[in-house]
Amino acid sequence: MIGPAEIRAAHTRINPHLRQTPSLQIEPGALCDGTVGLKLELFQHTGSFKVRGALNTLLANPTSDAGVVAVSGGNHGAAVAFAATKLGARSTIFVPQLAGPVKLDRMRGFGAEVIVSDLDFITLTGQFRKFAKETGALAVHPFNDPLVMAGQGTVAQEIEQQLPELDTLFVSVGGGGLIGGVAAWYGNRIKIIAVESEGTPTFATVLKDGPDTEITVSGIAASSLGSPTIGSLSYDILNRFDVPSIVVPDHAIIEAGRRLWDCARIICEPGAATALAPLTSGVYVPKKDERVGVLICGGNASPDWFL
Repeated sequence: MIGPAEIRAAHTRINPHLRQTPSLQIEPGALCDGTVGLKLELFQHTGSFKVRGALNTLLANPTSDAGVVAVSGGNHGAAVAFAATKLGARSTIFVPQLAGPVKLDRMRGFGAEVIVSDLDFITLTGQFRKFAKETGALAVHPFNDPLVMAGQGTVAQEIEQQLPELDTLFVSVGGGGLIGGVAAWYGNRIKIIAVESEGTPTFATVLKDGPDTEITVSGIAASSLGSPTIGSLSYDILNRFDVPSIVVPDHAIIEAGRRLWDCARIICEPGAATALAPLTSGVYVPKKDERVGVLICGGNASPDWFL
């Protein structure tokens, strides 16, 4: 299990290659009745937090002439492609058809060979592992890997520096690598809340039906949160710290994206707006003087998706 020591080591390793993404305080009444602190990770290289885990994995491992291989709905693939190209390695990305044109263009633009398939994610993950075994390429899992998760956890280290007074932090969940890293950093020092869409409720489903349960993904956030299950490493961390799950409908995600645009002229992607939706929809009403934050984790979407 990873913890603050592994996350600090990851931050030291990757920091020279990262952007220091900003935070922003949104005034009461704009998103909810209270002030909301936003960590704007959509301004990171490749437009999402995923580059943190990709860089940490590549910098910690040697690569052969076969380069690196990943399986991804889009953001992880773009991050691996960016990291590989930056470090002088080739990259191959296996991608399900649900990945939209914006994310496919991003992966190719960062130098990846993109293999689009109509296979389901579990089967496609098998193809990704087979490719790594047969070619010697470094396999970079999108979430269920200690180096990936430690890299993602570095965003929480930065949030604590930028927004040190938080009581509660909302984080979107797909495969769980991001929230697993965030919870590993904070432990029980603040309340971490997992937020999922109705079409991608991996964590909510395993809480109800057990850790081996898989889902069929759907809905507006599927291209970024569309894992069929939550990773075992993340599940163990979230259970250890009693992280709760809130599930929101697509219409609340769309409204959250629109509200963020209206109040700050920021366009995020549906997976990022998912974390904001409990506040903008009123599903979660902060207590008086509760200091809340939202991790806006990515921005790779068509700019009019919420209209």
